[in-house]
Order: sequence, then structure tokens, then C-alpha cells
Amino acid sequence: MSNNLIEVRNLVKHFEVSKSVFSRNKKIVKAVDGISFDIKAGETLGLVGQSGCGKTTTARSLCLLDPKTSGSVNFYNPDTQNMESIDNIDEDGMRIFRRNMQMIFQDPYESLNPRWTIKDIIKEPLDIHNIGSFNEREEAVMEILRTVGLTPPENYLNRYPHEISGGQRQRVSIARTLVMKPKFVICDEPTSMLDVSIRISIMDLMLNLAKELDVSYLYITHDLAVARYMCNRIAVMFNGKIVEIAETEELLQNPIHPYTKRLISSIPIPDPKYVRERYEINFDELDKIVKDNPNEQMVDVGNNHFVATHETKEYLIES
Repeated sequence: MSNNLIEVRNLVKHFEVSKSVFSRNKKIVKAVDGISFDIKAGETLGLVGQSGCGKTTTARSLCLLDPKTSGSVNFYNPDTQNMESIDNIDEDGMRIFRRNMQMIFQDPYESLNPRWTIKDIIKEPLDIHNIGSFNEREEAVMEILRTVGLTPPENYLNRYPHEISGGQRQRVSIARTLVMKPKFVICDEPTSMLDVSIRISIMDLMLNLAKELDVSYLYITHDLAVARYMCNRIAVMFNGKIVEIAETEELLQNPIHPYTKRLISSIPIPDPKYVRERYEINFDELDKIVKDNPNEQMVDVGNNHFVATHETKEYLIES
């Protein structure tokens, strides 16, 4: 039996956009264009790439916040102990799906209701799913606040989001997500809005919670240093496609796709005297892989290191 929590095959999400206000002609934007990956139980997969490459659209499609155009997404149903397609979810199945798959949004300023207290924000999922008695829900809120480091919890229950700091807001977002004890959490750049001094504490918190609560993550970021710290594997996304996927250290030490190499070469180096050399793109290695595997979309080059054979020269080579 597979130990995957999520199986994504050829996921596609296209948007129709009008060329102008009065035009009937539609333009198709291929935000996500046929990506595939698996996430195992207890694993953290990093999804990295430049802004606008389709990372958040992928996340929203997995969570059913945006309906996918085509492709298949299967999730592990702990009640039946089988993989099930999100296309066949009924009302009861949707409740199980929502309970086991949650999302931490990028902006803690926008993702929390400013008219609700911290207590109401965290307790809402328990109320919706009718989990536990009134007293059990109250205790669950207190416990999760202690778990995410907001102590003593009594000091935060009746506060509103504008009365706490950015780091504390993000901890509330994490608490709201984890109070359901989900098996899979999508993290959409949860530390990008925070100060550098706070980021490491939030990332350590998430790693510790993953061990304590047996949570798997899809961690979306454009920062490879964060991905290296958080993730077991990294998938590199470019123009709606995954161009390379491998174990974290394998990918960082042995990048093959030219876009991955360019992404790694852009990592800032904390030395004011360092002069970065211009990175020259070389497709020779990728061309050889494509030539040897003409009918493959993703090629395993060894050590579970997969490289895509999609055509990217026209986007990467500067005229």
C-alpha cells in the first residue's frame, strides 16, 4: 500500500482573461500547466520559484479554493485508509477532506477577521465541524495557544488581531490551522511577511509541531535558504511547470536544469566585498538528457533526482 498523503498528476489550472474591457476575445493564462508530484506521510515538500510562476495557484487548486481545469488529485482518507480523488468527494467526504487538509496563508494581516477575537478565530473550525463539547473546544483553544508559544493563553483570548504583533498574528494563523490536527498543511510563504529575527522561531515552531502532531507540509517559498531549512525535497517551478525535483541537498549541490542553476546563483551572499559573476546559461547537459529520453516529460537522472524536458530556452536565453 502507498504511504502517500497527496498524489498530483498532470494538474492544470488555466484562466480566461479578456484582452480589453469591451473585447470578446479571450486570452488563456496557463497558471499551472501539467505538474505532477507526491507527498509522503511525515514529509515536507518545498515548492520554489519566482513570483508569478504558479505556486499559490497550485496551493489553491489542491485545497479546492479554485477548481482545477484538469488533472487528478488524490488524497489519503484516514477513515477508509484509501487514496481517494477530490473529484468524487461527497458532502461527508468534503468534511473529512477539510479536516485533514488545511492552509496557512501568506499575509497574517489579511487572513484573520479583524472583528473577531483570537479565541473566536481559533475556535471557529471546531464549531464548524462540531468537534467536542463546549468545554472541550475551550480547552483545545487554550492548549493550541500554549503549543504555538502564546503564553499565558489567557492574555490572548479576548484580544483582536490589531492588538498583537505580526509574529503573534502568524502564530495565531498556525494555531487556527493546527487546532483541527490535520495530516497535511499547505504553507504559502508563511514567514515572508515577518522580520528576519522572527522567521527562525516560526520555522522551528512548525518543524517541532510536524514531529509532535505528525503533520506533512507543502511549503511554498521563493527563498531557497528557507526551503533548505524546512524541506526534505524541493520542487522547482517555472512558468507553470515543475522543471526539477529532488532531495534538498541533492538538488542544491547538483542542479541540472538551467533555471535551477540561475535560481541558486541568485542567493544573496552576506559579503559586501563579493562581486557576483554573471551566470551564463548552458543547455548542453539538459539537451543530452532530452536527446536520450525523447518521450519522457520527467527524467530520473539518479538518486531520485528528476529533471523536466520542457522547452524553456525561449524564456531563459536573453536576446
